[in-house]
Amino acid sequence: MKEFTRYFFQKFFWYLLAFFLALFLNFFLPRLIPGDPISVIVSKMMSGTVASETQERVYQSFVEEFGLDKPLPIQFFKYIGNVFRGDLGTSFSLYPLSVNEVLGNAIVWTISLQFPAIIVGWILGNLLGAAAAYRKGFFDKTIFPVALFVNSIPYYALAIILLYVFGVYLGWFPIGGGYSRTLLPSWSWAFVIDVLHHYFLPFISIVLVTIGGQAIGMREMSIYELNTDYVTYSKMLGIKDKKIQSYVFKNAVLPQITGLAISLGTMIGGALITEIVFGYPGVGTWLFNGIRQLDYPMIQGSTLIIAMMVLIANFILDMVYGLIDPRIKAAQTEEG
Repeated sequence: MKEFTRYFFQKFFWYLLAFFLALFLNFFLPRLIPGDPISVIVSKMMSGTVASETQERVYQSFVEEFGLDKPLPIQFFKYIGNVFRGDLGTSFSLYPLSVNEVLGNAIVWTISLQFPAIIVGWILGNLLGAAAAYRKGFFDKTIFPVALFVNSIPYYALAIILLYVFGVYLGWFPIGGGYSRTLLPSWSWAFVIDVLHHYFLPFISIVLVTIGGQAIGMREMSIYELNTDYVTYSKMLGIKDKKIQSYVFKNAVLPQITGLAISLGTMIGGALITEIVFGYPGVGTWLFNGIRQLDYPMIQGSTLIIAMMVLIANFILDMVYGLIDPRIKAAQTEEG
């Protein structure tokens, strides 16, 4: 247990260091984007007929409101303090809305889209990959090339294809948004059906790509397990094929479970482009809008959430491996 405690604190230190590095980049990188965010706000609020003196006063008031009149180091330390208080700031483009409020709603949309899509794609992909390895022949020659082809298509490319074919050309599904703008969010059947109607295309685009990757991985792992000594010995003992296949599936699926854990941990940033393509009201869409409108707090809040989810997911995975993987246990003992 002493070895695992040392392993825990070593990993925790490096992840904490990575977190502070993410905070540093998170603050300074958005400010490297060319342009003046306050000028964008003032130009939206005021027409050209307003006196230049008035525009200047409004400009200066916004600069002071957002603290942009202070030196960058002071802004940075103030940002760090706000982050540790759970305050992501006020959105420039949606003033006076807070980033916490906007992204709090967006995360619900993102998780509702990606969590079911990842789970469904993972299950179907593993079943198809295992079936391709077990049955071989025509089944394998069909599934493997299709899975390889689908897996090679980026999320955004497949999203654009589906959007054009089923949204623009056939007109079966909406071309953007999470629900129709003529409806108000409620628990009515009309609103739920409308949300599901908007939900289908982004959902299926993520599922198809996930199926392709999982099917390829599961097929390769199953073929490897089928050629191991314990499978040959089991066949010699006369154990039924279905029983052997269950053993093979359990062993082959272990690396896939690892991949699933990483996918779930990184799902906030896993398919941001898909959300942007479909105009889905998730974190990806708000990040894109923040970049377009030079909304520093929105960019910082979105990327911080993505970075934290990735770090937390990998840290938990490292801890689980530290407990169950004999190779890591052996390394811990040697270091001790």
